[in-house]
Amino acid sequence: MLSLATVTRARFMKNDWCKIRNAGPSFSCASSSTHYRCFSASAAHCNSSSSTKNTPSYSYIIVGAGSAGCVLANRLSEDTQESVVLLEAGPKDRFLGSLRLSWKIHMPAALTYNLCDDKYNWYYHTLPQANVDNRVMYWPRGRVWGGSSSLNAMVYIRGHAEDYNRWQREGAEGWDYEHCLPYFKKAQSHELGESRYRGGSGPLNVSRGKTYLSLHKAFIEAGQQAGYPFTEDMNGYQQEGVGWMDMTIHKGKRWSAASAYLRPALSRPNLKTEVRCLVSKILFDGNRAVGVEYTQKGQKKRVFAEKEVILSGGAINSPQLLMLSGVGNADDLKQLDIPVVQHLPGVGSNLQDHLEVYIQQQCTQPITLYKAQKPFQMVKIGLEWFTTFTGYGATAHMESGGFIRSRPGVAHPDIQFHFLPSQVIDHGRVAPKIEAYQVHVGPMRSTSIGWMKLKSANPLDHPLLQPNYLSTDIDVWEFRECVKLSREIFAQKAFDPFRGPEVLPGSHVQSDADIDAFVRQKADTAYHPSCTCKMGSPSDPMAVVDSNTRVLGLERLRVVDASIMPSIVSGNLNAPTIMMAEKAADIIRGRPPLVNPGVSVYQPQSLDTQR
Repeated sequence: MLSLATVTRARFMKNDWCKIRNAGPSFSCASSSTHYRCFSASAAHCNSSSSTKNTPSYSYIIVGAGSAGCVLANRLSEDTQESVVLLEAGPKDRFLGSLRLSWKIHMPAALTYNLCDDKYNWYYHTLPQANVDNRVMYWPRGRVWGGSSSLNAMVYIRGHAEDYNRWQREGAEGWDYEHCLPYFKKAQSHELGESRYRGGSGPLNVSRGKTYLSLHKAFIEAGQQAGYPFTEDMNGYQQEGVGWMDMTIHKGKRWSAASAYLRPALSRPNLKTEVRCLVSKILFDGNRAVGVEYTQKGQKKRVFAEKEVILSGGAINSPQLLMLSGVGNADDLKQLDIPVVQHLPGVGSNLQDHLEVYIQQQCTQPITLYKAQKPFQMVKIGLEWFTTFTGYGATAHMESGGFIRSRPGVAHPDIQFHFLPSQVIDHGRVAPKIEAYQVHVGPMRSTSIGWMKLKSANPLDHPLLQPNYLSTDIDVWEFRECVKLSREIFAQKAFDPFRGPEVLPGSHVQSDADIDAFVRQKADTAYHPSCTCKMGSPSDPMAVVDSNTRVLGLERLRVVDASIMPSIVSGNLNAPTIMMAEKAADIIRGRPPLVNPGVSVYQPQSLDTQR
């Protein structure tokens, strides 16, 4: 088997001279065919017997091949004079290069399989949550090429324009809607074609559902009967209302960030990928990031960066790696005997997530996905997908949904619906029991803020996750409204032919106290942890990166993923994360920012009413 050194030598025929960057005794090494850097043995935080050995180096090191990392690997390697290495803790997203052999990832309907085990999944758990009956919450996060875009429900939602205008007010200069919209468009190739809001030629294929099940139509019709508008495109001019949802599915297959961005770039000679390698430390020379240390196949290795180290591990792994490397709250690091490189108390703080509940209704007709999840039918569905990539296996079935406002005075929607013509129990880890349909509903801008901290200095130990769910009165009230407003939609005439007894919360749950108790018992994550390395002004004591994604107080180190969101957006996070990486790539490459000034966005006729 070829060693990393051999592969690196063969693929990178550049950098004849290893430049000396450190004070003290040093030397250079000349070669006509290597891509190595020689560091002096006295380099700060790099002092070991291996420091003087030939070590591979690249222009950019990207840690994490998730949604952001795949985008960066593609865009940064477009510059042929630069070299890029992409390090991923998990495996590739295709076994033996086969999409069909990795059907649990690539078949859209199979998404719950990877939520149920740890093969491609970090399998995190929170601390017990005091306000949800002291329950420990399960947080699946992707550990595979594509990251969570290889595990998620493939819903493509951008959030609202005002989310990005709020980011600008929160200190993320240049991240308002008119500066973010062009990067959403740059990334996207929508099957309905390009428009002022949609992209038509980007790497990320986006489509609409193809099943058009009668229950999806009933949900959209019932929403309108309840007084909410129909929206043609909840990612375009008007988010508010009910309608058909966009999905990252292409020709019946999951279209993850790995499919969209990484795989097309793999043939480039200036892009190197490594899998099953756990990065344990950022290497510093003073306050300058110079490389990373990682473990692969039981061996500890190092790789160095000529330009920058970029963390794209996501909202849990990026702050964890920063803290393991001495960047974070100095008091917390000292308690674990981690040498402090930079005191940044915001690392791991500001943790935000979307919480949701399922409102379930029994269906009187056999038109849900209940029978489709029986073994014989699953075999038939699987065979159709394996042969033609069509049928019930070719969709995640979350094809309709909506956004509404919880109360008068709210400027833009703060409640989201995902409708599903099936019953889901415990993240899909328990099979459905009956013919039923449900709506996933939850507030989009909760005020409960959490944190994460290291459990120990061991990179194998999962960090302590404390989202502080339902810790404010307004969050409790908003969830109560979510239940009431969902029930109101399910009570509309459009559901009359299908409506059986209510399964959840159940007809016995009527009072506010009963609803609150139901929420405490059943609310669960919508899989959107974020904001733990927030972007902001250098004057903000809790900011971790500046508006150019550079870690404050340090050089040649960036974070680009959902962790740098100043605050959570009003919707799913995959599309915004890809947008952020597209925009960050232009920043890193020194390109002028794209801008779409003067794009109009829907405003309610009046804020005096809820709808």
